[in-house]
Amino acid sequence: MSQMQGVDIQHDVVIMGGGMIGAASAVGLAQLGLNVAVLEMTQPKNYDATQPIDLRVSAISAQSERLLERLGAMDLLHQGRMQRFNGLETWELEGCITRFHSDQIGESHLGYIVENRLVQLALWEQMNRLDNVHLYCPVKVKRLSRQTESHPVSILSREQKAPLTSGVQIALEDGRTLTAPLLVGADGANSFVRQWAQIGVSGWDYAQSAMLINIKMAQAEPPVTWQQFTPAGPRSLLPLPDNHASLVWYDSAQKIRQLVQLSNMALAKQIRAQFPSRLSADFEVLDKGSFSLTRRHAQRYFSDNVVILGDAAHTINPLAGQGVNLGFKDVDALIESVKQRMSVSEIWWDNTMLTQYQSSRYRDNQLMMSAMDVFYASFSNDLLPIKMMRNGLLKLADLNGPIKRKVLKYAMGF
Repeated sequence: MSQMQGVDIQHDVVIMGGGMIGAASAVGLAQLGLNVAVLEMTQPKNYDATQPIDLRVSAISAQSERLLERLGAMDLLHQGRMQRFNGLETWELEGCITRFHSDQIGESHLGYIVENRLVQLALWEQMNRLDNVHLYCPVKVKRLSRQTESHPVSILSREQKAPLTSGVQIALEDGRTLTAPLLVGADGANSFVRQWAQIGVSGWDYAQSAMLINIKMAQAEPPVTWQQFTPAGPRSLLPLPDNHASLVWYDSAQKIRQLVQLSNMALAKQIRAQFPSRLSADFEVLDKGSFSLTRRHAQRYFSDNVVILGDAAHTINPLAGQGVNLGFKDVDALIESVKQRMSVSEIWWDNTMLTQYQSSRYRDNQLMMSAMDVFYASFSNDLLPIKMMRNGLLKLADLNGPIKRKVLKYAMGF
């Protein structure tokens, strides 16, 4: 898209952030007929089947899969590489294991493990196919400001022009200015949009970090994700294509810093000593990285003409791998809220719509975050009575029944 510098370019929606959540929002809102701009600083690297698998992968739930299908991204993802999984297993003591399997609720699979970048690329391909999505990349934002003067403007996607009574102006460093009645903050945990809108956050840093490790094994793992709790923190595995797997090692920040400094061969030796015996010893370490664990939740999800979603609104303990799925639920809810408001009002971007979006997501996100905190805290306690009780509950939870099926459906996003 070519625009001359110095002009004010009108859009219905400007989305700050072109990652998975921002790109999904852009495609979904564009499918409603809105004119959407996406601002992103960095273009993702194109996919090549010979590339090493990225460290950053996500477990895409069945509900997220359905959203990606509606957005047209799943066909493209199937052409790339991803790993379907049909089981989830968690335990602390041997013999006290909880197993969830897709056939317990009549489904063929629970979801897919896929590289974040490939999800982003599939959504970018969909954006490129839509005439009413305008991608500004690479681009840097110079200034945000509110537009409160009431005057007619051209909203490009609507035949019936509505007056813009308020909106947001985005000044870019290249001299262009974008104006829209709705600014979407999908710009990550350190969201500039959230800070500019003066939306506060609550939260804390956990006393642990996590290490991501890509390995290649002599034989493929079953299509099951598993996690064992240890006194130092969980040890997890996510199966990947072509005999690859992603290991997640939770431990103290100091321990993780030490592990990151090891050579791949020395790290492999530590993994064989520290991970459960179900992990075959015949593997090699390909790549590694680490990140600290934090919990953040915005005190609200919107202000006038501004809405935030995904990591800009909440970051969660990654124990259950629900971070990106909560973000996709946000996307789904925003699309539906806008759709419903458009059916009854030309001023679809008002606080009535934004309140509906927040109401549909805030409590669900809070519930999932709190559940992960309780889970994390309970397994961090090594007192014997508590340890015996929680392992008894894990064993009890393995019994098939309506509660287990309900938990499994919730984990799938239903």
